[in-house]
Amino acid sequence: MGRRRNRAPAEPRIVELDIESIDLEGNGVGHVDGKVLFVDGAITGERVRAAVVKERPSYARAVTKEVLRASSLRVAPRCPSFGVCGGCAMQHIDLDAQVAIKNRALEDLLLRIGRQRPEQMMRPMYGPSWGYRHRARLTARHVDKKGGMLLGFHEKASSYVALMKECHVLPPHVSDLLKPLTALLASLSIYTRVPQVELAVGEGVTALVLRHLEPLAESDLQLLREFGQAHSVQWWLQPEGPGTVHLLDDMGEHSLHYRIESFGIHMRFKPTDFTQVNHMINDAMVARAVSLLDLKQDDRVLDLFCGLGNFSLPLATRSRFVKGFEGSEDLVTRAAENALLNGLEDKTEFHLRNLFEVESPEWSSWGQFDKVLIDPPRDGALQICKAIVGASTEFQPQRIVYVSCNPATLARDVAVLCNVGPYRLVQAGVVNMFPHTAHVESIAVFEKDPGRKPSQTLESIEALV
Repeated sequence: MGRRRNRAPAEPRIVELDIESIDLEGNGVGHVDGKVLFVDGAITGERVRAAVVKERPSYARAVTKEVLRASSLRVAPRCPSFGVCGGCAMQHIDLDAQVAIKNRALEDLLLRIGRQRPEQMMRPMYGPSWGYRHRARLTARHVDKKGGMLLGFHEKASSYVALMKECHVLPPHVSDLLKPLTALLASLSIYTRVPQVELAVGEGVTALVLRHLEPLAESDLQLLREFGQAHSVQWWLQPEGPGTVHLLDDMGEHSLHYRIESFGIHMRFKPTDFTQVNHMINDAMVARAVSLLDLKQDDRVLDLFCGLGNFSLPLATRSRFVKGFEGSEDLVTRAAENALLNGLEDKTEFHLRNLFEVESPEWSSWGQFDKVLIDPPRDGALQICKAIVGASTEFQPQRIVYVSCNPATLARDVAVLCNVGPYRLVQAGVVNMFPHTAHVESIAVFEKDPGRKPSQTLESIEALV
C-alpha cells in the first residue's frame, strides 16, 4: 500500500456578510448562501469579513477577521485575553446593550417555550461591571510548548487553558495574584499534579483551594505558607472530593463570610460552598426578591434550594417563619449555623431533601405556606412546579418568586405553573449577575388565579426542553 500524504489543512473560507442579530453567546447572526452563520466577535448592524471555521448542513460558525462597518455598540475589550479566554463573551459590546440582549433572550424564551408574556417586565438590575467575581475555578496545567505552567479559565469552546496574566472581572487584588500564583504552582514538587485552584473572596479574606492529586511535600507546604503570608491569602487543600477540603493550618474560626447589608445579615461559608459570585448584586437581588414576595409579618414562607440560607435569613426578618429545603447536607448544616449566628434560629428550619424527586402528596405534607421562593440550579424546578400544580388548592401558595440562572428551564417551569396550573406571570426581569458573559440570571413572580383554565398538558411541556 502506498503511503498517505499529510495534507495541509484547508484554508478557511472567507465570506462577507451583514449581521442581523446577536445570540445569547455573544455571536453575531447573519446569512450566507441561505445558511445561518454564527460569527464570533460580530455585532448587530455590522458588516464583517469572517473566516468560516465549522460547516453544518443548516448552519455554520465563523470568526470575525475584519469589521468593515462597525456598530455604535462596539467598545474596546478591556482584557487582553478577550477573544481567546472563555470566561467572557461580550466585552466588545456596550454594557447596556449586553443587558438588553439578555432581557430580549428572556422575553423570547418565555414566549416561545413558556407561551407567556409577563404582565410587566421589571427594570434590569445592575451591579459592578468589573472586579465583581468573588468566586472562580481556575484550571492549572503545565504545558512545555507554552512555556510551562498555565493558570486561568479555559479557552473558548476548548479544553485548553487560556494564557492569563490579568483578569478584569476578578477583584483587582486577585488579578494581581495570577502571575505570582502561577509561579508558585510551577515551583511545587508535584507541579504536574495540581489541576485547579478555586477562589472564594469574603469580607477581608481571600481563600484559595488547591486541588492536588498527590500528597504535598513538606517543602510544598512551606511554599504555600510563605505565599499566604506574603499575599494575605488563606490556603485550603483538597486532596480528593469536595468533602476533603480543609485549611492548610487549623486556625480555629476561618472567618470566611459575606454580608447582606440590606438586612444586617452575616453569612459564613466554606470556599467550596455555592455562593453568588457578585456580592453587591446579590444584596440587591435578595432585597428585590423579598420585596416581590410582598411579605406580611404572619406569613409562613417556604425557601426551596435554600443553600446556606442566602434568601432564608432575610425572609425570616420579614415574616413569621421560614422553612428551607436543600439537597446538600453540608449546606443544610451551614444554613442552621447561620441562622444561629444571626439570632434567627427560632424563626427558621432547614431540611435535607432531593427536590428533584418531590411529588404532590409530599408537597402537601409539608403544610400550608403563604409564599414560596424557588432558587434552583440550571436544571430548574420542574418537579417542584409539577408538585405545586398537582396539589389541592389549599396547598398552593398565593405568591411564588422564582430566581433563575437558566432562562430556558425557567420558561419551561413558567409553562407548568401558568399553562397547567392556576398562576399568572405577573413580573419578570434580568439580574446582571455576570457582566460581559452569556450567563442570564433572572427573577419571575407568579400570583395565584383560581379562575385560570389549563391550556397545555404536562406531557407537551416536558417535550419542549
